[in-house]
Amino acid sequence: MIASDVDTARDQLAALVARASVVLPFTGAGISTECGIPDFRSPGGLWTKNAPIGFDEFLASQAMRDEAWRRRFAMQSEFGAARPGRGHHALASLYRQGKAPAVITQNIDNLHQASGIEPEDVVELHGNTTYALCLSCARRYELVWVQERFVAEGHAPDCPDCGGHIKTATISFGQAMPEVEMRRAEALTLRCDLFLAIGSSLVVWPAAGFPLLAKRNGARLVILNREPTELDHAADLVVRADIGTVLETFVSS
Repeated sequence: MIASDVDTARDQLAALVARASVVLPFTGAGISTECGIPDFRSPGGLWTKNAPIGFDEFLASQAMRDEAWRRRFAMQSEFGAARPGRGHHALASLYRQGKAPAVITQNIDNLHQASGIEPEDVVELHGNTTYALCLSCARRYELVWVQERFVAEGHAPDCPDCGGHIKTATISFGQAMPEVEMRRAEALTLRCDLFLAIGSSLVVWPAAGFPLLAKRNGARLVILNREPTELDHAADLVVRADIGTVLETFVSS
């Protein structure tokens, strides 16, 4: 069913949430666009300006590592200034109420944590861009340190401890998906009776498989996204409207 207007969408979604025992939100870039963070595929999105740098390219080339960090520093004003939006606060409210045990996200912006959801209950399938890790020894580095070294040395620094390459704690194309997070996402999906896919184009696999897994396991499926997705046919409710406007009614103090 496709909701015909925002008021209808809100009413139908509220009814589904009220009946559900375990709500599982799954979020993509669309939930963060009102926070000033551009998405990836839409006109003007990040990938329309620069093709993504694959993991193999990052490993093989100092020039590609330098470019990857140059791009990240250029986006710092957007990521650094971003604050949770209405959608984030709505999901945090469901979390505090005990309706949603966790959030699965494809986002890398740390905004679910900033909205009040405990970090251990934010399952980040694509990692986090607000800090960096050594790819060899997994030591954590803050971005300020990386940028200071980048400016001082004129190139992306390697790990002082082991010499490994330092990369934002994100999952790049060609990089293995995080096993622990994928297992946690699967377990949460199989527990829920209402799966909310919010702001995701649902084209990036294997993450896009979770809505179908929930549906096959008997859960209701809601897709809230401004544009149609390839999984709309499987949903119990499809809402093509502004995410914050639809979800803000769930925000509670």
